[in-house]
Amino acid sequence: MAPEREGGRERLPAGATAAGRPRTPRLDQPRAPRRRLLPEWDPEAFGRLSERIARFLGTGRFIVWMTVVIIVWLVWNVSAPKELRFDEYPFIFLTLMLSLQASYAAPLILLAQNRQDDRDRVNLEQDRKQGERSIADTEYLTREIAALRIGLGEVATRDWIRSELQDVAKELEERHNGHRDHHGSFPAMRAQRPPGRDADDH
Repeated sequence: MAPEREGGRERLPAGATAAGRPRTPRLDQPRAPRRRLLPEWDPEAFGRLSERIARFLGTGRFIVWMTVVIIVWLVWNVSAPKELRFDEYPFIFLTLMLSLQASYAAPLILLAQNRQDDRDRVNLEQDRKQGERSIADTEYLTREIAALRIGLGEVATRDWIRSELQDVAKELEERHNGHRDHHGSFPAMRAQRPPGRDADDH
């Protein structure tokens, strides 16, 4: 039963109280943003940054720069005046920096590999669908070509028409020659008849 309104205020049914009414969020209004303790970041932007770092770590330029930095580090902490050295032998600070660099490089490389695997999976799926479409098109074209070959087999070719015309011409020539021979022998046959034959026929 819908609540009635009086003077702009809702009048609840008998026995109902405001405290007993469930408070559900309205669907026509956006939810209030929740507060989060952790900072938010764009996963795609972080992924692109990790790929750039991973690509740089896999280049010869990074190896050259890292080698130059380590050599300068060692030479400075060995040959510089004692009061200017910041990491003396056994170079604990250098070991710590290299360990920190390795601990960050490994996850970044794995993240870049995962993103590349996802792209490869999508490309493989697209290639598979394209291959299926190509196979279907090839089968369709094969059926069409077979139908055309069957249809062409039933069509009269030039050689067949030529042979048929030659046969017809030969048959007509034979009939014409036979008819001429028949008419040419007719007077001779009449000459061979006895003279009284016509009188008897009449």
